[in-house]
Amino acid sequence: MAEITAKVLVVGGGPGGYVTAIRAGQLGLDVVLAEQGGSNGARGGGLGGTCLNVGCIPSKALIHAADAYHRAVDQATSAPFGLKVERPSIDLSRTVEWKDGIVGRLTSGVGSLLKRHRVKILQGHAQMLDGKSCRVDTDTGPQIVRAEHVVLATGSVAATLPALPFGNTIISSTEALSLTAVPSRLAVIGAGYIGLELGTVFAKLGAKVTVIEAEGRLLPAYDAELVRPVAKRLQTLGVETLTRTRAVGLSDAGDAVLVDQEGAPRRGIPADCVLVATGRRARVDGFGLERLDLTVNQGFVQVDEHCATSMRNVWAVGDLTGEPMLAHRAMAQGVVVAEQIAGHRRVFDSDVIPAVCFTDPEIVTVGLAPDDARKAGREIHVAQFPLQANGRALTLAADDGFVRVTARADNHLVLGIAAVGPGVSELSSAFALALEMGARLEDIGGTIHAHPTLGEAFHEASLRALGEALHI
Repeated sequence: MAEITAKVLVVGGGPGGYVTAIRAGQLGLDVVLAEQGGSNGARGGGLGGTCLNVGCIPSKALIHAADAYHRAVDQATSAPFGLKVERPSIDLSRTVEWKDGIVGRLTSGVGSLLKRHRVKILQGHAQMLDGKSCRVDTDTGPQIVRAEHVVLATGSVAATLPALPFGNTIISSTEALSLTAVPSRLAVIGAGYIGLELGTVFAKLGAKVTVIEAEGRLLPAYDAELVRPVAKRLQTLGVETLTRTRAVGLSDAGDAVLVDQEGAPRRGIPADCVLVATGRRARVDGFGLERLDLTVNQGFVQVDEHCATSMRNVWAVGDLTGEPMLAHRAMAQGVVVAEQIAGHRRVFDSDVIPAVCFTDPEIVTVGLAPDDARKAGREIHVAQFPLQANGRALTLAADDGFVRVTARADNHLVLGIAAVGPGVSELSSAFALALEMGARLEDIGGTIHAHPTLGEAFHEASLRALGEALHI
């Protein structure tokens, strides 16, 4: 059996894993990356992991296509700014081909970057033997990798519901992203960001969508003020939303989801397809992690502020380490780990991680929400600026939403920024930078923002918190 020795072994080629490997290669370290899937593997396998193959990237491609089609349908019956479209149609199979082409370009790019930085890629299933060695079953036979440092980046998988196991008409987000025909009736179990993003896609493509959520409201991880415009838009799209409702199985005929709604008798929700989007869990099985002395907490590998596990020189990054399960968090952790292995002093700071929900309209949050700041004992100033007063939003016919700023009352240090509105995901970097740099309201208010842009709403919200708003 062939043996390879390396300074660093990375298990998993998703955002956390491949960024760890690239950065380590940049720093002159000898790196081996083991990834089970191919360049565009099934169920999240392959370079780029879930995010690139069956998550972030393909979902945003379909969101864009669905939005374009829905706008065309609207323009076939009305012409709000003079644009008229005749008989729009969409071939979903061609849309999926276009989406897959984007994924293919990006996965190829990741492979090229790894090779440029002299990372050895082993394509095959990895099994940890101990904290220093791993067996990788490749197409050419098994190989043993012995490394001084091991970085675990095995990612996550879609959570299952015992009453609705995946198969046939019951699908996860992975299968939803490859449907080549629009289901007439789609039931979405779970009103988190995955369920609402994909539910909105298929509603815009013509499906009758019903969203079923066990909690008391949609997007329970976000505060109600931000969710309100999203709920309003779903209603406009004809999406039925059922809260305080649990899916308990399929009907005998398999054409309806049985639900128990608080205060109501059990009933069936007609559905040709059922998308289960109740979250994700760490991918811990099948990699030999049980042979390692890892501290696991509620199904996630526990790490400290250095992303170090309970075993010396064994690190973990990304979804394997818990919430928030975000690609950019995994990438940032990967950089921190690679630089520490190279001898740099680094700590992973989790205070400033932007979160974006690509619903319609989009939601962005970074830092503390007002209620969280108050619970922490802060006296705060909170101000928001409506997009209805923003010139750029009006020219885009995208004025449903606002930007909100939360700051300390005593020294005006910004504690949190949030926005809801079309296209506000592009403001996330500015929001995160402001918090990372320790900006105060005066810093943002004193910065000249280009006109006309959506970013002016950030400027005006900060001025409003100071009592100096100019356009409201």
